[in-house]
Amino acid sequence: MSSNISNYSSKTWALFLLPSLIGTLFFLTPFSIDGQITVGMAYVGDLFIDNWKPQLSQFAGFLIAVSTAFSLAFKFSGNLRDRLPALAAHLTLHPVWFPLRAFGFIAAMAYLFQVGPNWLIGDNTSGTTLGNLIPITMTYFGIATVFLPLLVDFGLMEMVGVLMSKLFTKLFNLPGRSAIDAIASWMGSGPVGVFITTQQYERGFYTAREAAVICTNFSIVSVSFSLLVINVIGLGHLFVPYYLTVIGIGFVAALITPRLPPLNRIRDDFVEDLEGEAKRNIDTSEGLLKVAISEALNRASNAPTVRVLFSRVGRNITELWLSIVPVVMGIGTLALILAEYTPLFTILGYPLAPVLNLFGLEEATKAAPLILVGFTDMFLPALIGASIESELTRFVVATVSVCQLIYMSEVGAIVVKSKIPLGFLDMAMIFLLRTAIALPLAVLAGNFII
Repeated sequence: MSSNISNYSSKTWALFLLPSLIGTLFFLTPFSIDGQITVGMAYVGDLFIDNWKPQLSQFAGFLIAVSTAFSLAFKFSGNLRDRLPALAAHLTLHPVWFPLRAFGFIAAMAYLFQVGPNWLIGDNTSGTTLGNLIPITMTYFGIATVFLPLLVDFGLMEMVGVLMSKLFTKLFNLPGRSAIDAIASWMGSGPVGVFITTQQYERGFYTAREAAVICTNFSIVSVSFSLLVINVIGLGHLFVPYYLTVIGIGFVAALITPRLPPLNRIRDDFVEDLEGEAKRNIDTSEGLLKVAISEALNRASNAPTVRVLFSRVGRNITELWLSIVPVVMGIGTLALILAEYTPLFTILGYPLAPVLNLFGLEEATKAAPLILVGFTDMFLPALIGASIESELTRFVVATVSVCQLIYMSEVGAIVVKSKIPLGFLDMAMIFLLRTAIALPLAVLAGNFII
């Protein structure tokens, strides 16, 4: 492709610059408000959540009921499946997902109507999931879906991809455009980065291996969530060294994990052989910046119309909410019940206790289960671990929990339900690998900081 950017019209330049600028400001540009660092997406999301959380919980209950009804209808009506093929693909009955969807429906209805045992409807179980986790998930995903085209449909991804290609290829064997995913996660929300990645994979911009690596290693925890975790666990005064530790461990894990099973076994295949292969071989002999801008302008010249964008956004939000919200409700509530009312995670944590003792951590028996409970939801280790007296142990728990990245209440559920070839066992293995990498590094950093 020629890099002669003078061939493009002023309209094409505007189609590239204006949406990209707005998207960058909204998703990626940090600013301070009331002493807290945030970005536009997180700020708007927080406003919605702060003012509409009860209504969002009720609306989530409605979505869960509709989703469950559609799942049953698709089972018995081939005509309905033919009329709504995209929705049917997300909501058809499955031996794993439908029981979780059904349990999520039961838990949501029980909580909303306050009917059932306390272990099901209590504030520490379904109350946490439907009353807090799901409103946050719905809001962030909804806002991200609406504004995501500004990042991905008007040339910004292409420009960043060319500019970052050598660095990301050399370090991680990934295309440069994946830097956008990482930045969006870092500044906004980890699940948003996963959502961007799944969308890009299904549109042919990533191979299966690239998408899997990005989702499990680059959808890093946002600054705002990390701040929440460290404050909940009682170490807010250590936020700066804590987050620097998280970034450092995340970098090391991203270098190691993709080179080990199961990620190194995933093939570099594109979905439906779309555009991906063309993105792999870009001639930069005419100058990196010039080629980057040319790629961006070429993308902008083929940008979808406003009508197409609105149609796509509406469809994506509907499918995302109806498919993800019930599963998050089911997985999140079940995990919280197991953590609160059964010894399961304590038993699973027994083998880790000697390891933590070897590392010199106090209250190892209490901390060991928390290292594993993060697989269900990333916030649980901090929530439960706040009662640990040792600052070093709490620091390690908080650090490891946000470096694991894989948690089934959100990220895991999204990835497993996407077209990316990663199953539940794959996610569990990646979780354990990242844990094994993060734990000794967190202990080392903690001994230096505290």
